[in-house]
Amino acid sequence: MPAHPSPAIQAVRESLAGRLGDIRKDAGISGRELAARCGWSESKSSRIENARTHPSDSDIRAWCRACEAGDQAADLIAANRQSADANVQWRRLQRTGLRRLQESTADLYRTTKVFRVYVSDVIPGFLQTPGYASALLSSIADFRGTPDDVTDAVEPRVRRNAVLGNAAHRFSFVLEESVLRYRVCGADTMAAQLGHLLEVMALPNVALGIVPFATQRTVWPMPTFTVFDNSRVHADTLDAASTLTQPSQIDLYSRAFDRLSRGAVRGSAARSLVVSALSCLD
Repeated sequence: MPAHPSPAIQAVRESLAGRLGDIRKDAGISGRELAARCGWSESKSSRIENARTHPSDSDIRAWCRACEAGDQAADLIAANRQSADANVQWRRLQRTGLRRLQESTADLYRTTKVFRVYVSDVIPGFLQTPGYASALLSSIADFRGTPDDVTDAVEPRVRRNAVLGNAAHRFSFVLEESVLRYRVCGADTMAAQLGHLLEVMALPNVALGIVPFATQRTVWPMPTFTVFDNSRVHADTLDAASTLTQPSQIDLYSRAFDRLSRGAVRGSAARSLVVSALSCLD
């Protein structure tokens, strides 16, 4: 199996192969003994351990049983599925542009009850106006060289975001103050976006905090991520939003969100930061 064109996906696959290799070594058995215990060829063990063959979930369970490491199977299977999901997303984006990518998350948005969203770069998708979304998606499509379907992509994004008005769903946002200042669109569009942000802050199912520039930090600014209930995390990378489902990964991002949230201001203090950003627009 050749290296994947996406470095992020290839890195996940190599990491999984490395963890499987460490488990075998920790068990003190050879690749030949592992193969015998699993009931497959020695060459299959070698291909999996060297990231030349992508293992199935059942392969991972058999590997862990053979090494008496069954307690590690759940995390490894989640990592395996993470790689598969990311691969599907990468291929969809490369072939069909941004519209299909927006539509692909609609079901996830409808079924999630609690969203925890941290952003350090742009206004969260949930909170974007059509104008802001158009400007942002245009720059993404241009940078990635994907099909120019921005107009079609904005409509499903806005439709998907209707979940924000459903009281059955709860949202907790933490934004870096820089998000209010970055110009990814014209001044008029940005003014409308910041005005919309002030309106959204009044929704009863939305908690929005902003980390001020001047705050004494306990954790550093991080790449954007979203925690869906306690079941998965979407973490942004340059080529895709990686889907993380390992229990240890979800716990890590949940702890990061809690730490970042402690440094955020809310209520009138948060509104003052938005108003200040508005006043600086030309």
